[in-house]
Amino acid sequence: INAEYMGPGKHSFGAFEVEVVDTTEDYTTMLSEVFDFAAIRALLARPDFRIILDAMHGVAGPYAKRVLVDTLGAPAESVMNCTPSETFGGGHPDPNLTYAKDLVKIMGLTREGTPLEGADASAIPAFGAACDGDADRNMILGRQFFVTPSDSLAVIAAYASKCIPFFSGGLKAVARSMPTSAAADRVSTKLGLRCFETPTGWKFFGNVMDSKEIFNKEDFTPMICGEESFGTGSNHVREKDGLWAVLAWLSVVAHRNPNPSAPLVTVADIVTEHWKEYGRNFYCRYDYENVESEKAEKVVTGLTAMCGAGKPAIFLGDVPLDTVDEFEYNDPVDGSVSSHQGWRFLFKDGSRFVFRLSGTGSVGATIRLYLEKYVSDPALITQTRDEALSALVKLALEVSKLEEFTGRREPTVIT
Repeated sequence: INAEYMGPGKHSFGAFEVEVVDTTEDYTTMLSEVFDFAAIRALLARPDFRIILDAMHGVAGPYAKRVLVDTLGAPAESVMNCTPSETFGGGHPDPNLTYAKDLVKIMGLTREGTPLEGADASAIPAFGAACDGDADRNMILGRQFFVTPSDSLAVIAAYASKCIPFFSGGLKAVARSMPTSAAADRVSTKLGLRCFETPTGWKFFGNVMDSKEIFNKEDFTPMICGEESFGTGSNHVREKDGLWAVLAWLSVVAHRNPNPSAPLVTVADIVTEHWKEYGRNFYCRYDYENVESEKAEKVVTGLTAMCGAGKPAIFLGDVPLDTVDEFEYNDPVDGSVSSHQGWRFLFKDGSRFVFRLSGTGSVGATIRLYLEKYVSDPALITQTRDEALSALVKLALEVSKLEEFTGRREPTVIT
């Protein structure tokens, strides 16, 4: 058939019929059944609550316009870069502090996630978000405030049953990838939820979702899941969903601001209060890209030797190392075993550093170092990430001898 696009509806070509559907309509209808659109609409109507969403010239653009502008009443200028482009407008469609640089600047932040000096706070929107090229990942920002993906998952889980109708009957489980911080675990413990720590990959979350329907085991839905690589979602669909995460956050903010005449409870307020209640998991990831395979193997050999009985006698300040292991996941749903998923150095206070290796081909390997320090003292939760993690970074590099084995003095990327 040689035919131009003719818009939604059924179109006949002789004996052959083609039906064109408007997927933005179907998606909006689904979201209206998941979220309280009236509450979000009321929040967006507040004069002190401006938002900006960067679709990064990906497929999220038409959906963002349909949901946020056409349906929920946000001003047209609340969305940017909404025209999909094969080249993503010449940019890189990753929703992070490095590549969503226009949004980051608008929100008064640096690429490190710290407040931008000289920014006019009164001109900065109260809420910012970005979605990647295929709209499954997201970044959440407040006014001069970066919400890490791990904190985002934890906050959504803490509030879900209070303000998102899809979870009104009670949230049953939270799942995160192993490299993602344990912030969500603390929420799960307090709320009595089942918590899953899986290897990286959404398929592992899918198994948890399917536990009852396909495997005739315990039902863990409704559930919320997320990864440190800016992916968040639930069992409303079978994948991570960037716009779902944005509306989940708008639901949380709306819940905290029921009185439109009262001062706005901001994104920063919500996260800071969460830290005061649950403690803060400071978090960072170092990527060492294109490491020669032989050098990477030296690092791996050393890490493996420290597992189990080879555990080194080291301390993070006065906190002793508790366990060193190579993460293995025994899937409680289908019984499969996923081995060699990363080397974990776990401390008694919940702090840890983790190494993972990927891509050992001719162009070299990538060594990823994940750093996490748990702080429960309210007086320390507002320190900077670098202040909190500096000792852990130094210890991880010393123990692994990464710089000695690879010759690298700094990572390629820090997120």
